[in-house]
Amino acid sequence: MYKRSLLVLLGTVALLTISARISQAQSFVMNLPRPSQRAELVQRIGITDVTISYHRPLVNGRKIWGGLVPYGQVWRAGANENTTIEFTSPVTIEGKPLDQGIYGLHIIPGENEFTVIFSKMAVAWGSFSYNQAEDALRVTVTPHATDMHEALTYDFDDLKPDSSIVTLRWEKLAVPFKVGVNVEEVVEQSLRNQFRGLVQYTWMGWDDAATYLVDNKGNMEEALKYSNRSIQNEDRFENEMTKARVLDAMNKGDEAAAIRAKTLASGTIIQVHNYARGLMIAGKKQDGLDIFQINIKKDPNNWIVHSEIARIAVSKGDFDTAVKEMKLSAAGAPDPAKPQIQGLLKRVEAKEDINK
Repeated sequence: MYKRSLLVLLGTVALLTISARISQAQSFVMNLPRPSQRAELVQRIGITDVTISYHRPLVNGRKIWGGLVPYGQVWRAGANENTTIEFTSPVTIEGKPLDQGIYGLHIIPGENEFTVIFSKMAVAWGSFSYNQAEDALRVTVTPHATDMHEALTYDFDDLKPDSSIVTLRWEKLAVPFKVGVNVEEVVEQSLRNQFRGLVQYTWMGWDDAATYLVDNKGNMEEALKYSNRSIQNEDRFENEMTKARVLDAMNKGDEAAAIRAKTLASGTIIQVHNYARGLMIAGKKQDGLDIFQINIKKDPNNWIVHSEIARIAVSKGDFDTAVKEMKLSAAGAPDPAKPQIQGLLKRVEAKEDINK
């Protein structure tokens, strides 16, 4: 019985090979050009990579849906080997959970609905040996009309911070399915894993993590823990200001204000300037202008401070003072900074608001 089955299988493979050689002159054992060329598409959602590997058959004047690709039968969603889709973290497909991993991607077309299948078997040849028992997930989706696509194509559409629509397009039909990612959960777990490596001994890694969480309204208890670890590794202007932001987000304004005042008082001219400019760029112009006063008290003759006095003058419409101060700034600026200051000077001379 076993020998008979093996002979049937070998005969089928031989027949397929001969047919392919006659019709398309392609090889199953040699690396030679194929009519359906291989493609790979990668999209990152949050920090999760979604990779689709597939071969792109052409329409070539054929009827595709309900013809070359029959309704009601499992199809490999491409050509040649399995079309595969890989997720580097758990995701949802049309709202249904799917573990991270590599899956064989198959489709059962229908006249009104398509079934999209994610198979645990990802190294097969097409759908010929497909086994439903190996399904990890099935979802039902609704196809829609699209522009003509001669070559089968996958796209990532409607990209959002935590999702994207994967769309297969071929001939004049599009087959979409939504991939969602719990970005907050994935990132927080990733941070914990990363901090088991060498990055745990730097101040920057912990500070970057805390900054990310506060920027994205994540877990503030974790953010505070990360800020404290950063400061423990190396107490710096940057991580103290991050801690103040975290405390603000935790509605601990008094603690945040005390840290911010102490840090600004001990910061260098450039650190205080960059912090103030960051506030201004974020739309808190007056807050930034007020902080310039700290530098003015520290060193009124510094070239950076002259540019800050010019900005304060511009905010009051006093362009004569602004031009005078910006010229002093240009005269004292180091060579790498001179082009930028000269540019600001020209704008002030033209009575432009350089604080926007």
